[in-house]
Amino acid sequence: MSGGLAALAPSEDDITKLLMASSHIGTKNTDNNMKKYVYKRRQDGTNIIDLHKTWEKVMLAARVIAAVENPKDVCAVSGRPFGTRAVLKFSNHVGAKPFAGRYTPGTFTNQIQKAFYEPRLLIVTDPRQDHQPVREASYVNVPCVALCNTDSPLRHVDVAIPCNNSAVNSIGLMWWFLAREVLRLRGNITREVQWDVMVDLYFYRDPEDVEKEEEERALKDAAEKYPVAAEGFQQDWGGAAPAVQPIAGAEDWSAQQAAPAVPAVQQYDGAPAAAQDWGEAAPSQDWGAAQPSSGWDGK
Repeated sequence: MSGGLAALAPSEDDITKLLMASSHIGTKNTDNNMKKYVYKRRQDGTNIIDLHKTWEKVMLAARVIAAVENPKDVCAVSGRPFGTRAVLKFSNHVGAKPFAGRYTPGTFTNQIQKAFYEPRLLIVTDPRQDHQPVREASYVNVPCVALCNTDSPLRHVDVAIPCNNSAVNSIGLMWWFLAREVLRLRGNITREVQWDVMVDLYFYRDPEDVEKEEEERALKDAAEKYPVAAEGFQQDWGGAAPAVQPIAGAEDWSAQQAAPAVPAVQQYDGAPAAAQDWGEAAPSQDWGAAQPSSGWDGK
Protein backbone atom coordinates (compact mmCIF):
# COMPACT_ATOMS: atom_id res chain seq x y z
CA MET A 1 0.00 0.00 0.00
CA SER A 2 1.12 3.52 -0.72
CA GLY A 3 -0.20 7.00 -0.25
CA GLY A 4 -3.47 7.43 1.62
CA LEU A 5 -4.26 3.70 1.64
CA ALA A 6 -1.19 2.98 3.76
CA ALA A 7 -2.51 5.32 6.45
CA LEU A 8 -5.73 3.32 6.62
CA ALA A 9 -3.92 0.00 7.06
CA PRO A 10 -4.17 -1.59 10.52
CA SER A 11 -1.14 -1.51 12.75
CA GLU A 12 0.33 -4.50 14.52
CA ASP A 13 -1.20 -3.31 17.77
CA ASP A 14 -4.67 -3.15 16.16
CA ILE A 15 -4.41 -6.72 14.90
CA THR A 16 -3.22 -7.85 18.33
CA LYS A 17 -6.26 -6.20 19.92
CA LEU A 18 -8.58 -7.99 17.47
CA LEU A 19 -7.03 -11.35 18.24
CA MET A 20 -7.01 -10.79 22.01
CA ALA A 21 -10.68 -9.78 21.96
CA SER A 22 -11.61 -12.92 19.93
CA SER A 23 -13.17 -10.75 17.23
CA HIS A 24 -12.31 -13.37 14.60
CA ILE A 25 -14.23 -16.20 16.31
CA GLY A 26 -17.61 -16.69 14.70
CA THR A 27 -20.41 -19.18 15.30
CA LYS A 28 -20.95 -22.67 13.95
CA ASN A 29 -23.89 -21.53 11.82
CA THR A 30 -23.39 -19.42 8.72
CA ASP A 31 -25.84 -17.14 6.97
CA ASN A 32 -25.78 -17.34 3.20
CA ASN A 33 -24.92 -13.63 2.89
CA MET A 34 -22.09 -13.90 5.45
CA LYS A 35 -20.18 -16.70 3.70
CA LYS A 36 -17.94 -14.21 1.89
CA TYR A 37 -16.64 -12.92 5.23
CA VAL A 38 -15.64 -16.38 6.51
CA TYR A 39 -11.93 -17.17 6.16
CA LYS A 40 -12.14 -20.87 7.00
CA ARG A 41 -13.89 -23.40 9.22
CA ARG A 42 -12.23 -25.16 12.14
CA GLN A 43 -12.49 -28.87 12.83
CA ASP A 44 -15.06 -28.32 15.59
CA GLY A 45 -17.29 -26.44 13.14
CA THR A 46 -16.55 -22.89 14.33
CA ASN A 47 -16.19 -20.31 11.56
CA ILE A 48 -13.18 -17.98 11.49
CA ILE A 49 -13.87 -14.43 10.28
CA ASP A 50 -11.47 -12.75 7.84
CA LEU A 51 -10.03 -9.83 9.84
CA HIS A 52 -8.86 -8.13 6.67
CA LYS A 53 -12.45 -7.68 5.54
CA THR A 54 -13.44 -6.74 9.07
CA TRP A 55 -10.96 -3.85 9.04
CA GLU A 56 -12.13 -2.71 5.59
CA LYS A 57 -15.73 -2.55 6.79
CA VAL A 58 -14.73 -0.65 9.94
CA MET A 59 -13.01 1.97 7.78
CA LEU A 60 -16.03 2.17 5.47
CA ALA A 61 -18.47 2.55 8.37
CA ALA A 62 -16.30 5.27 9.92
CA ARG A 63 -16.33 7.23 6.65
CA VAL A 64 -20.11 6.92 6.50
CA ILE A 65 -20.43 8.22 10.07
CA ALA A 66 -18.03 11.10 9.46
CA ALA A 67 -19.97 12.12 6.35
CA VAL A 68 -23.01 13.05 8.46
CA GLU A 69 -22.83 16.80 9.06
CA ASN A 70 -24.66 16.89 12.39
CA PRO A 71 -23.30 14.24 14.79
CA LYS A 72 -26.62 14.15 16.66
CA ASP A 73 -28.25 12.70 13.53
CA VAL A 74 -26.26 9.49 14.09
CA CYS A 75 -28.18 6.99 16.23
CA ALA A 76 -26.30 4.26 18.16
CA VAL A 77 -28.46 1.40 19.42
CA SER A 78 -27.65 -1.60 21.61
CA GLY A 79 -30.41 -3.75 23.04
CA ARG A 80 -27.86 -6.29 24.25
CA PRO A 81 -26.54 -5.48 27.75
CA PHE A 82 -22.93 -6.18 26.72
CA GLY A 83 -23.01 -3.23 24.32
CA THR A 84 -24.76 -0.61 26.44
CA ARG A 85 -21.58 0.87 27.90
CA ALA A 86 -19.84 0.87 24.52
CA VAL A 87 -22.77 2.72 22.92
CA LEU A 88 -22.78 5.36 25.65
CA LYS A 89 -19.02 5.90 25.40
CA PHE A 90 -19.17 6.03 21.60
CA SER A 91 -21.96 8.60 21.67
CA ASN A 92 -20.07 10.67 24.22
CA HIS A 93 -16.90 10.82 22.10
CA VAL A 94 -18.51 11.14 18.68
CA GLY A 95 -21.59 13.19 19.64
CA ALA A 96 -24.21 10.66 18.51
CA LYS A 97 -27.57 9.94 20.16
CA PRO A 98 -27.49 6.68 22.18
CA PHE A 99 -30.27 4.16 22.73
CA ALA A 100 -28.81 1.82 25.36
CA GLY A 101 -31.18 -0.83 26.63
CA ARG A 102 -34.78 -1.24 25.56
CA TYR A 103 -35.81 0.47 22.34
CA THR A 104 -39.27 2.05 22.31
CA PRO A 105 -41.16 0.90 19.20
CA GLY A 106 -42.25 3.74 16.95
CA THR A 107 -39.37 6.07 17.82
CA PHE A 108 -38.50 6.51 14.12
CA THR A 109 -42.03 6.26 12.68
CA ASN A 110 -44.62 7.50 15.20
CA GLN A 111 -44.61 11.32 15.19
CA ILE A 112 -47.15 11.57 18.02
CA GLN A 113 -44.95 10.28 20.82
CA LYS A 114 -42.52 12.56 22.64
CA ALA A 115 -39.51 10.34 21.91
CA PHE A 116 -39.91 10.72 18.14
CA TYR A 117 -36.51 10.98 16.48
CA GLU A 118 -35.45 11.31 12.84
CA PRO A 119 -31.90 10.01 12.39
CA ARG A 120 -29.82 10.07 9.24
CA LEU A 121 -27.76 7.00 10.16
CA LEU A 122 -28.40 3.98 12.39
CA ILE A 123 -25.70 1.84 14.03
CA VAL A 124 -26.72 -1.35 15.86
CA THR A 125 -24.77 -3.92 17.86
CA ASP A 126 -26.74 -6.98 16.79
CA PRO A 127 -29.21 -6.95 13.85
CA ARG A 128 -31.10 -9.89 15.37
CA GLN A 129 -31.45 -8.37 18.82
CA ASP A 130 -32.12 -4.87 17.44
CA HIS A 131 -34.49 -5.97 14.69
CA GLN A 132 -37.12 -3.36 15.65
CA PRO A 133 -35.01 -0.23 15.00
CA VAL A 134 -33.52 -1.86 11.88
CA ARG A 135 -36.99 -2.46 10.45
CA GLU A 136 -38.23 1.02 11.34
CA ALA A 137 -35.11 2.55 9.75
CA SER A 138 -35.96 0.74 6.53
CA TYR A 139 -39.43 2.31 6.60
CA VAL A 140 -38.01 5.86 6.68
CA ASN A 141 -35.06 5.17 4.31
CA VAL A 142 -32.32 5.47 6.94
CA PRO A 143 -29.08 3.57 6.17
CA CYS A 144 -28.02 1.00 8.75
CA VAL A 145 -24.57 -0.10 9.96
CA ALA A 146 -24.47 -3.31 12.02
CA LEU A 147 -21.95 -5.52 13.80
CA CYS A 148 -22.72 -8.91 12.26
CA ASN A 149 -21.62 -12.39 13.24
CA THR A 150 -21.52 -15.31 10.82
CA ASP A 151 -25.16 -16.21 11.56
CA SER A 152 -26.61 -12.67 11.67
CA PRO A 153 -29.38 -11.76 9.19
CA LEU A 154 -28.43 -8.98 6.77
CA ARG A 155 -31.95 -7.90 5.86
CA HIS A 156 -32.18 -4.06 5.77
CA VAL A 157 -28.46 -3.80 6.70
CA ASP A 158 -26.42 -1.56 4.38
CA VAL A 159 -22.94 -1.88 5.92
CA ALA A 160 -22.17 -5.14 7.75
CA ILE A 161 -19.04 -5.25 9.93
CA PRO A 162 -18.13 -8.96 10.31
CA CYS A 163 -17.00 -9.61 13.86
CA ASN A 164 -17.87 -11.50 17.01
CA ASN A 165 -20.87 -9.55 18.32
CA SER A 166 -21.50 -11.87 21.29
CA ALA A 167 -18.21 -11.42 23.21
CA VAL A 168 -17.93 -8.52 25.64
CA ASN A 169 -14.42 -7.49 24.61
CA SER A 170 -15.11 -7.78 20.91
CA ILE A 171 -18.17 -5.51 21.06
CA GLY A 172 -16.33 -2.84 23.04
CA LEU A 173 -13.30 -3.02 20.74
CA MET A 174 -15.39 -2.54 17.58
CA TRP A 175 -17.14 0.54 18.95
CA TRP A 176 -13.75 1.86 20.10
CA PHE A 177 -12.30 1.42 16.60
CA LEU A 178 -15.29 3.24 15.09
CA ALA A 179 -15.00 6.16 17.51
CA ARG A 180 -11.24 6.49 16.98
CA GLU A 181 -11.47 6.41 13.20
CA VAL A 182 -14.35 8.92 13.11
CA LEU A 183 -12.37 11.35 15.26
CA ARG A 184 -9.37 10.87 12.99
CA LEU A 185 -11.41 11.60 9.87
CA ARG A 186 -12.87 14.71 11.48
CA GLY A 187 -9.41 15.94 12.40
CA ASN A 188 -9.93 15.89 16.17
CA ILE A 189 -6.99 13.51 16.69
CA THR A 190 -4.01 12.66 14.52
CA ARG A 191 -2.83 9.25 13.35
CA GLU A 192 0.71 9.87 14.54
CA VAL A 193 -0.33 10.22 18.19
CA GLN A 194 -1.98 7.35 20.03
CA TRP A 195 -5.52 8.01 21.26
CA ASP A 196 -5.48 8.69 24.99
CA VAL A 197 -8.81 6.90 25.58
CA MET A 198 -8.28 3.31 26.68
CA VAL A 199 -10.31 0.54 25.11
CA ASP A 200 -11.18 -0.77 28.58
CA LEU A 201 -13.69 2.07 28.99
CA TYR A 202 -15.82 0.49 26.26
CA PHE A 203 -16.00 -2.93 27.92
CA TYR A 204 -19.13 -3.97 29.77
CA ARG A 205 -18.77 -4.42 33.54
CA ASP A 206 -21.03 -6.44 35.77
CA PRO A 207 -22.75 -4.21 38.39
CA GLU A 208 -22.03 -6.78 41.11
CA ASP A 209 -18.31 -6.67 40.35
CA VAL A 210 -18.40 -2.88 40.42
CA GLU A 211 -20.05 -2.91 43.85
CA LYS A 212 -17.44 -5.34 45.19
CA GLU A 213 -14.62 -3.13 43.92
CA GLU A 214 -16.21 -0.06 45.50
CA GLU A 215 -16.59 -1.86 48.84
CA GLU A 216 -12.96 -3.02 48.76
CA ARG A 217 -11.83 0.51 47.88
CA ALA A 218 -13.88 1.97 50.75
CA LEU A 219 -12.39 -0.52 53.21
CA LYS A 220 -8.89 0.28 52.00
CA ASP A 221 -9.48 4.03 52.35
CA ALA A 222 -10.88 3.54 55.85
CA ALA A 223 -7.84 1.48 56.85
CA GLU A 224 -5.51 4.19 55.60
CA LYS A 225 -7.48 6.96 57.30
CA TYR A 226 -7.79 5.15 60.64
CA PRO A 227 -4.62 3.05 61.02
CA VAL A 228 -4.26 0.33 63.63
CA ALA A 229 -3.04 1.47 67.07
CA ALA A 230 0.54 0.98 68.20
CA GLU A 231 1.71 -2.43 69.31
CA GLY A 232 1.85 -1.35 72.97
CA PHE A 233 -1.90 -0.76 72.98
CA GLN A 234 -2.81 -3.92 71.11
CA GLN A 235 -4.20 -6.73 73.21
CA ASP A 236 -3.42 -10.33 72.49
CA TRP A 237 -6.88 -11.88 72.62
CA GLY A 238 -5.45 -15.33 72.08
CA GLY A 239 -3.44 -15.32 75.34
CA ALA A 240 -4.59 -15.76 78.90
CA ALA A 241 -6.29 -12.87 80.63
CA PRO A 242 -4.01 -10.95 83.03
CA ALA A 243 -4.48 -11.52 86.74
CA VAL A 244 -6.38 -8.81 88.60
CA GLN A 245 -4.21 -7.19 91.29
CA PRO A 246 -6.02 -6.27 94.52
CA ILE A 247 -6.11 -2.62 95.52
CA ALA A 248 -4.48 -1.71 98.81
CA GLY A 249 -6.95 -0.73 101.52
CA ALA A 250 -9.93 -2.11 99.64
CA GLU A 251 -12.58 -3.90 101.61
CA ASP A 252 -13.01 -7.60 101.12
CA TRP A 253 -16.63 -7.98 100.06
CA SER A 254 -16.28 -11.71 99.76
CA ALA A 255 -16.41 -12.12 103.56
CA GLN A 256 -19.87 -12.70 104.91
CA GLN A 257 -21.25 -9.78 106.86
CA ALA A 258 -23.35 -10.28 109.99
CA ALA A 259 -27.02 -9.63 109.37
CA PRO A 260 -28.32 -6.60 111.29
CA ALA A 261 -30.81 -7.20 114.08
CA VAL A 262 -34.42 -6.77 113.03
CA PRO A 263 -36.42 -4.68 115.52
CA ALA A 264 -39.58 -6.20 116.98
CA VAL A 265 -42.74 -5.22 115.20
CA GLN A 266 -45.01 -3.14 117.41
CA GLN A 267 -48.72 -3.66 117.36
CA TYR A 268 -51.16 -0.79 117.44
CA ASP A 269 -51.80 -1.30 121.18
CA GLY A 270 -48.13 -1.04 122.01
CA ALA A 271 -47.61 -4.77 122.82
CA PRO A 272 -44.90 -6.56 120.92
CA ALA A 273 -46.23 -8.83 118.21
CA ALA A 274 -45.42 -12.45 118.52
CA ALA A 275 -43.09 -13.76 115.93
CA GLN A 276 -44.90 -15.95 113.49
CA ASP A 277 -43.42 -19.23 112.53
CA TRP A 278 -43.98 -19.45 108.79
CA GLY A 279 -43.26 -23.11 108.93
CA GLU A 280 -46.42 -23.74 110.98
CA ALA A 281 -49.73 -24.19 109.30
CA ALA A 282 -51.96 -21.15 109.26
CA PRO A 283 -55.20 -21.50 111.27
CA SER A 284 -57.86 -22.67 108.92
CA GLN A 285 -61.05 -20.76 108.63
CA ASP A 286 -64.33 -22.53 108.61
CA TRP A 287 -66.13 -21.01 105.66
CA GLY A 288 -69.16 -23.06 106.40
CA ALA A 289 -69.79 -21.25 109.73
CA ALA A 290 -72.38 -18.57 109.84
CA GLN A 291 -70.98 -15.12 109.15
CA PRO A 292 -72.09 -12.25 111.38
CA SER A 293 -74.92 -10.35 109.85
CA SER A 294 -74.06 -6.94 108.44
CA GLY A 295 -77.60 -5.68 108.96
CA TRP A 296 -78.29 -5.49 105.24
CA ASP A 297 -81.27 -7.60 104.31
CA GLY A 298 -81.61 -6.32 100.78
CA LYS A 299 -84.40 -3.86 101.62
